[in-house]
Amino acid sequence: MDEKENSLVEMVLAGNPGAFETLVTPYRQTLLSLAFRLTGNAEDAKEAAQEALMRAFRYLAGFDRNQSFRNWLLSILINAARRLSSKNTPIDRLDAEAVVIEPGAGPAARYQHEEFRSRLMDSLETLSRREREVFLLRDIEERDIKETARILRCSSGSVRVHLSSARKKVKDEMMKRYPGRQEEAR
Repeated sequence: MDEKENSLVEMVLAGNPGAFETLVTPYRQTLLSLAFRLTGNAEDAKEAAQEALMRAFRYLAGFDRNQSFRNWLLSILINAARRLSSKNTPIDRLDAEAVVIEPGAGPAARYQHEEFRSRLMDSLETLSRREREVFLLRDIEERDIKETARILRCSSGSVRVHLSSARKKVKDEMMKRYPGRQEEAR
């Protein structure tokens, strides 16, 4: 944890709850985006993010300052999303805020990007909850294997196994659903 975060944690624990807002502000968009991807709808995502923030505030005194605050917060979010989401919740749309498009991209590029992201999110329906979590953290949020393992509180080997399985299922599902676009999946 960096010095600024450590200082903010100290301030919150010393009785300054306003410092908590400053502590979590850099992570708000990440929390909402990941929560949406995990739950499949905006309302559940907002509820999961809110619950994660409340729990982080409530249990901040138990936070191990030798660990990453961001990873701790993401672990809390994933657990909150698990409680709100069922395995059968389809992820059939992508929140407009979650779509990241290169600045200056033309309309055709924007459309292609949005179409691909929508198809990718559709293919996540075939994954187990753990595979979906690993895939989202590793391939969408771009966390490394060790960081993903810490967030999910599992071994690096488990992350690798679930990631391999998830990637195969996503690729197979993309090819099955969109056979004319097989070159996109390669």
